[in-house]
Amino acid sequence: MRHGLPDEKTVWSAIALAIRAPSVHNSQPWRWRVGDSSLHLYADWSRHLTATDPDGRDLIVSCGASLHHLRVGLAAMGWGTIVHHVPNPGDPSHLASVEVIERQPSEEDIPVAAAIPRRRTDRRLYSSWPVPEALLDQLGEFAFEQGAVLRSATDPAMRFRLASAIAEADRLQGTDPEYMSELTEWSGRFSGSTDGVPASATPLIYEGYGDLSMRRFAAAGLAQPRESYADPDAGELVVLGTSSDDVVSRLHAGEAASAVLLWATSFGLATCTLSQPLEIPTIREELKVQLLDGALFPQLVVRIGWGHINADPLLATPRRPVAEIFDHLPRR
Repeated sequence: MRHGLPDEKTVWSAIALAIRAPSVHNSQPWRWRVGDSSLHLYADWSRHLTATDPDGRDLIVSCGASLHHLRVGLAAMGWGTIVHHVPNPGDPSHLASVEVIERQPSEEDIPVAAAIPRRRTDRRLYSSWPVPEALLDQLGEFAFEQGAVLRSATDPAMRFRLASAIAEADRLQGTDPEYMSELTEWSGRFSGSTDGVPASATPLIYEGYGDLSMRRFAAAGLAQPRESYADPDAGELVVLGTSSDDVVSRLHAGEAASAVLLWATSFGLATCTLSQPLEIPTIREELKVQLLDGALFPQLVVRIGWGHINADPLLATPRRPVAEIFDHLPRR
C-alpha cells in the first residue's frame, strides 16, 4: 500500500465533500490545510456563534462531522485514513491530522459517500410511517464505530422528557436578545449567500409539529407538505452521547453524527439535527441524568423519520467555495 497524499484533484474533491457536512446554523466553522504528506483540520473560531454555542461545543461537533465526511469521501476514492485527533497541544485550533493510505474501497464505502451530496437537513413534517427498530439499531452501530453512543427516545416517557427539554430551551433562548440577534443574522439568507441557513430550507412553524418545538429561524420560506400520511408526532428522536466531554469526545460525536446522517440518507430516511436543548447548560445536565443515566454526555439530538410522501425535493444548502477554506501549511 502506498502512503502519502493522492493527486491534487483527489484531495480537492475530498475537501469539497468534507465541507458538505452539516454545521450549526451552516456556519461552516472549519479550515482544511494540506501538508507534504497529510491533511489537517482546524477550527475557525472567527465563526463561533457565541450566543447560541457559548462553550464552542457545537463548533467542535460540526468540525467532527466535516472530518468524517472527508474520510468517507477519500475511502470511496480508494484511500484509507489514519486520524490523529488534537495532534498539537500547543495549538488548540488544530483539531486533527489525517494520514492517507491507498486501499481498495469496500462495498459500504460507495453508498455512504454517494449520500453526501444527497443529504439534506429536513425540518418539515415527516410521514406517519414508523422507523423500524432494526434500522435505529443499525444506526447505533455506525455511531458506536465512531466513538459515540446512540440512545433512541422511543419510550414515551423518555420522548416526553426530551420534547419538554427542547421546548424549555426554545423558551429560554427566545428571551435572550443576543441569541435572537445572532439567530436572525445567521438565518433567512437568500440567493447569493454561501453560509447561514437559507430561507428555502426553513419551513413555517406551526402547531402541527405536535409534541416538538422547532427552532424558529428568520424569514421561513419553505412550504410544509400537506394531505395524506401526515403525523405531527412522526419521526424518532435519538441522542448521541460520549463517555467524556473533552475536545476529542466532541469530535467523535461529530464523526458519529455524520455517520448516522449519511447512513440514514442511504436508507431513504429524512433527518434533522437538533442542538437546541444542549445549548443551555442546565438543560443539558438534566438530559445527561434523565436520558443517559448520568454516564454519558449528550452531544447532539437527531430527528429521524420518513420524508412526507407529498414533500418536494429540498434544495442543497449553499457552501463556501473550497478555495476559501482550503490552503497549504507553511513550509518550515
